[in-house]
Amino acid sequence: MNTISNTISIKSIYTDFKAITKAGLAISVVFSSIAGFMLGIPDFHSLDWMVLFKLAIGGYCMVGASNAYNQVIEKDLDALMDRTKNRPVPAGRMSPNLALVIASILTIVGIALLYTINPKTAMFGAISIFLYTSVYTPLKTMTSLSVFVGAFPGAIPFMLGWVAATGNFGIEAGTLFLIQFFWQFPHFWAIGWFLFEDYEKAGFFMLPTGKKDKGTALQIILYTVWLIIASLLPALGYTGQLFISHIAAFLVFLLGLWMLYYSVRLYKLRSAKAARTLMLVSVSYITLLQLIYIFDKFLR
Repeated sequence: MNTISNTISIKSIYTDFKAITKAGLAISVVFSSIAGFMLGIPDFHSLDWMVLFKLAIGGYCMVGASNAYNQVIEKDLDALMDRTKNRPVPAGRMSPNLALVIASILTIVGIALLYTINPKTAMFGAISIFLYTSVYTPLKTMTSLSVFVGAFPGAIPFMLGWVAATGNFGIEAGTLFLIQFFWQFPHFWAIGWFLFEDYEKAGFFMLPTGKKDKGTALQIILYTVWLIIASLLPALGYTGQLFISHIAAFLVFLLGLWMLYYSVRLYKLRSAKAARTLMLVSVSYITLLQLIYIFDKFLR
C-alpha cells in the first residue's frame, strides 16, 4: 500500500510540475532556442553538445519560471476559467508559496546555466522573465496591447539560440527575433478568438478590437503578411551570416501562403473552429520554418 501511495505521490508531483511550468509550451520554446543555436554555429562539426544541453535546460527553466510566476499572480483569475481552473495553484493542489519557491529556483538555475554560456544569453533570458511576469501579465486585464508587449519575451527564444552560439546580437539575431515577433500576433489572436468567452470570464483583453469581428480578423491577415515578409528576409542577402537559399525561400513562401489562406478563412467565417485551425497551422508554420532554415544551412 505504501509503495502504491508513494508511486501516486511521485506521479502527482511530476504532473503538477509539468502543469506549473507548462511543459508543452516550454518544450516548444526550447526547440526554438535550439533552432537558433543550430543556425548560429559555423558548421555541424563545431557543435558543442554541452552548450546545447545548458541552453536547453536553462531555457526550460526560464520559461518554466515565467509560467510559474504567472500562475501565482493569476491564481484567482485562473480559477474562473475552464481551461485553467484545474491548474495546481487554483485547484488547491499546490500552495502559492510553493509555486513561488519553484519559480524562484528555476529562475536562479536558469540564469546561472545561461550565464555559463555567455552573459548576453543570461541577460536576454532574464529580460524575458521580467517582461512576461512584470509587464505582460498585469496588462492582460487592462488592455489588448498586452499581446504586443507579450510578443517581446515571446520572440526572444529563437534569437536567444543565436546569441548562445555566437555571443553576439546583430542583424542575424534581430531577424530571428523579428520573425517570431510577428508570428506571435496571428497565433495568440487566434487563441484569443476561440477562447474568447473563457478569457472574458477573467476579464482578459486578448483581441485587438476587443471583439471577434472583421477588425480583429483583418489585423490577423496583416500580421501574417508581415510574418511572411520577415521570414523571407534571409533570402535577400542583407542579414549577415543568416542566409537561406532560393529553394528554402520558396518553401517558406509556400508555408506563408498556407498560413495566409487560413487567416483569410477566419476573416470569412469568423468562427471558433476557423480560429482553432489557424492556431494549429501557426504552430506548424513556425516549427516547419525553423526546420527548413536548419536543413537548408547544413545541406546546401
